[in-house]
Amino acid sequence: MTSRLRAFARLVTVVAVVTVYVALHVAITAGMDLRARDRFRDAPARAAAFTAALDRYADGEVSARNEVGDGAAWFADHAPPGESRSAVSAATGDARQGRVSLARERVAGLAARVEQEQAGLDRELNSSSTAALCCAAAAGALLVPALRLRRRRRSGVAEIVEVVGQLAPRQPWWRRPVFLMAGSVGYGLFTAGFLAVSMAQQQGFKMQLAMQVLLLPCGLAALGAGVLILRYTRPRSARGAAQALLADGRKPVLYLRGFADDDTAARVDDQATVTLHSREEQLAGALGAFGPVIAVGRPGEPLPRLGAARFYLPHDDWQPAVLRMMELSQLIVLRLGLSEGLWWEVEQARATQPARKLVLLALDGLSGVAQRLDELLPAPTRLDEVTAGDPSASAVITFDSRWAPHVHPVGPVPGAKTSRGMLARQVARAKEAARAWLITFTPTHHVARAMKAALASVGVRRRTMAWRAHLATQTSLWKGVQLVTAVGLLGWLVVRTLQLFGLG
Repeated sequence: MTSRLRAFARLVTVVAVVTVYVALHVAITAGMDLRARDRFRDAPARAAAFTAALDRYADGEVSARNEVGDGAAWFADHAPPGESRSAVSAATGDARQGRVSLARERVAGLAARVEQEQAGLDRELNSSSTAALCCAAAAGALLVPALRLRRRRRSGVAEIVEVVGQLAPRQPWWRRPVFLMAGSVGYGLFTAGFLAVSMAQQQGFKMQLAMQVLLLPCGLAALGAGVLILRYTRPRSARGAAQALLADGRKPVLYLRGFADDDTAARVDDQATVTLHSREEQLAGALGAFGPVIAVGRPGEPLPRLGAARFYLPHDDWQPAVLRMMELSQLIVLRLGLSEGLWWEVEQARATQPARKLVLLALDGLSGVAQRLDELLPAPTRLDEVTAGDPSASAVITFDSRWAPHVHPVGPVPGAKTSRGMLARQVARAKEAARAWLITFTPTHHVARAMKAALASVGVRRRTMAWRAHLATQTSLWKGVQLVTAVGLLGWLVVRTLQLFGLG
């Protein structure tokens, strides 16, 4: 599925979901209008009985007073807000105070008012019923293409899902839903705590001391509880590779690395705002511009690492599966390391895959990587020259169609020819922008920016990679906002439904 078709499918799905919500809301409104009309159906007879009881009470029949009260109670419970209810209520009050003649004057035109209000209820019911039918038809018309596009999206990755599904460990069906529900509580607490603390800090001088004292500790407590819940639930509710592929519909990005690098990739960098998301999650967010990111999980690990969606291979026969995954993936991102298995994967990618499909990450300045890599390539990378001989420097390497390497350093290059004044101004401007947007650019952000430039140099362009890496650090906050919004909208529907059945 192309990116444009995928974007169109998502747009249709979002519009269909919104239309279904509106249709439900309008249908509930139509039901409430129908209920209001049916409740007011006996109004002409009740109005006549009330007027007659009022006449008898004026003639001195004391027992008619109770009938007047019963009629007033019926209009208070069954009549819509309007003139008839007001007239009956006012007439009842006058009658109880002995102003019977004034009460009779108030209800002189009660029958006509009731008839007008019934006609108004009929018009409202017709209008809401028509709107409900139109919204239901629109929702049905949108759901059909949305479901067909979803099926088409899934059919595009059916082969690789079948391959990955055979490699996925079996999990209890209830595990992910249960931890997703528990995680939703964590997202809600995390977002509420973050907003409370931010409000207490930014509005501290303008806010009353009692409110500030209440917001800050409560916000910190909610934030801490949310962090603890999410740290426990997120690994247990993470999607496997097959689920991630079905949810996205695009061919995957295959992320290959040595298992020894998992601890480094699991680090959470300091941010100007609170974040829970590791370097690998940020990298997966950047590569999400291409497709879902999948990776081989460490054999025997009790829980999958967060970031790339995991699948698992047999320990003694993993090479054929990796070759098959290379073939079915649209991009191969390989983090260089010291493992012999990694160098076998580099050789196989070099021998079997198109050159522009391979991206190499030389991170944290591993010694001997440049020399060994040059032995496998038709042209030298000159990695040491590009990184200015810094043993701790990192770089991203891509290849053109002839396997000529394009090396892009990560972050500012030592020794670059930039005037000190210009560099100082750029740094100051970047810090000011970071402060304004509460952004601290992480190491993975610089990796994503270098990767974007490296891919562009060989004709592969994805403009949003660097910002996707940054936005991945705030995923918990946005998920919390979305969850609170969704709960609010669903809660409103529930309240309206209870009102429809007279329970609210």
